[in-house]
Amino acid sequence: MKVSKNNLKYNFVYSMMFQIFTMITPFITAPYVSRVLGPDGIGIQSYTGSIQSYFLLFAALGTASYGNREISQARDNKEAYSKKFYEIELITVLTCIVCLLAWIGLIFFDKKNQIYYIAMIPYIFGAMFDISWFYNGLENFKTTVTCNMLFKTIGIVAIFMFVKDENDLVLYILIMAITTMLANLSMWIYLPHYVCKITFKSLMLKDHFKQMLMYFIPTIATSIYTVLDKTLIGVITQNDAQNGYYEQATKIINMAKSVSFNAVNAVVGVRISYLFVDNKMEEIRDRISKSIDFILFMTIGCGFGIAGVAKILVPLFFGKGYDQVITLLYIFAPIITIIGISNCLGSQYYTPSGRRNDSTKYLLCGSAVNLILNLCLIGKYGANGAAFASVVAELSITFLYVKNCNGFMKLGNLLRCMYKKIVAGLLMFFVVIGLENYLHVSKLMVLICQVVIGIATYLIALMIEKDEWMLIELRRGVLYFKNKKGRS
Repeated sequence: MKVSKNNLKYNFVYSMMFQIFTMITPFITAPYVSRVLGPDGIGIQSYTGSIQSYFLLFAALGTASYGNREISQARDNKEAYSKKFYEIELITVLTCIVCLLAWIGLIFFDKKNQIYYIAMIPYIFGAMFDISWFYNGLENFKTTVTCNMLFKTIGIVAIFMFVKDENDLVLYILIMAITTMLANLSMWIYLPHYVCKITFKSLMLKDHFKQMLMYFIPTIATSIYTVLDKTLIGVITQNDAQNGYYEQATKIINMAKSVSFNAVNAVVGVRISYLFVDNKMEEIRDRISKSIDFILFMTIGCGFGIAGVAKILVPLFFGKGYDQVITLLYIFAPIITIIGISNCLGSQYYTPSGRRNDSTKYLLCGSAVNLILNLCLIGKYGANGAAFASVVAELSITFLYVKNCNGFMKLGNLLRCMYKKIVAGLLMFFVVIGLENYLHVSKLMVLICQVVIGIATYLIALMIEKDEWMLIELRRGVLYFKNKKGRS
C-alpha cells in the first residue's frame, strides 16, 4: 500500500483538524462544566479518572505505539498486516477482559467512589475495540478523525442537554465514557475494506505479547508523571479542589500541545517508521529537523502566550473560584516546549528505529525524579508542587533523549533554533501583560486583543531577527502566491 506525498499532506491536514477540534472542544465545554460541577466535582472526576488510567494502561498494553509501528512496516503486504492486526487485537481483547474483572473488584472495594467507577466501565470496552492504531499504521487518518469527531460532537451536545448541576457528575462521566466507546466501535464498520481473511490457526500471539510488554514499560513510566500526579494530589491533600485546579490547568496545557505538535508527530512518526525499513537516514534526519523547528516555533509561542493571558483567561474561561489555576499555568508554561522536543524524538526517532529499550530507561529516570519531587512537594505546596515536579521530570527526560539520539538532533542545533524564538516570545509576553494594564474595555475584549496583538508581535519579532524557519516559510508563501497568480 504505497502512500504518496500528497497523501502525507492530506493525513497531516486530517490530523491537524482533529487536534484543532480536540483543542476547541474544551473551549466549548470547560467553561460550562467548570461552573456547573465546580472545583470539587472536577476534582472527583480527575481523581477517579487517574485511577482508571492505570487499568486502561494495562488493558491497552502498549498497543498504540507497537501496533502502529507493526502495521506501518508491513503495509505493502495486505496478508501480512491483516495477520498482525488480528494477532495484536486478540491480545488486546484478552488483556481488556482481565482488566475489566479487576475493575469490577475495585467497584466492590471502594464504596466512596463506587458510582463513578460504574459509570466508567464503557471506557474499558472502548479500549478493547480501539483500532485507531491500525488505521494510523496504514496512514489512513481520515477514518479515525471522522469517527472521533462525530462522537465527540454528540458528547458535547449531550453534556449541554443533560448535565445541569453538581449532582449530574455521574451523568457527565457516563456521557464521556459512552461516546468514547461508540467512537472506537464505529471504526470496525470500515475494517472489511482493509483486511483479508486469516485462519485462526495461523495466528501467533507469543512474540507480539513479548514486544507489546516492551512498549508497555515506557507507557507505565510516562504515566507516573502524567497520571500519578493526580492520584497523589488526591491521596496526600485529601482536597478535591486541588485536583480540580490541577485538572483545569493541564486541560489548557494539553490544548496547546494538541495544536503545537501532536498532529505533526502523529503523521511524520508513521512515515519515518516506513523510511527506517528502507534505511533512508538522510530523509529521516531532514524530516526530524524540519519537525523540530516547527514544534519550537509553535510551543515557545504558546508557552509565553498562555503565561501572558493567564490572569484574564482563567476567570473568563472557568469562572470564579479557580484563581490557583493562574499560578499553575505560570509553572506549566515551559513544559509545552520541553514535551514537544521529547515527543518529537520519541515519535520520530526512538519508536521508529526500535530503540524503545533506551527510551524506557530515560522515561524511568524522569518518572523517578517526578515521584520523589511529588512526595516532597505536594504535602506543602499541593497542586503547585505537582506541577513543578512535572516540569523538572520532563526536562530530565528531554535532556537524556537529545543527548543519546545518535546525532539525529544535536543540542547545539537545538539551542540555535530556540534562542531567537525565546527572545520573540519574551517580547510578546511583556506586550501582552502591558495590554492588560492599559486597555480599559471588557475582559473578553482585552483577551481578544492580547491574543491578536501577541501573535502579531511574535511573528514580527521573528522576522526582524531573521529566524531561519520564519524566513523559509515566508519565501514558501511568496512563491505559492506568485505561482497561483501566474496560473490565473
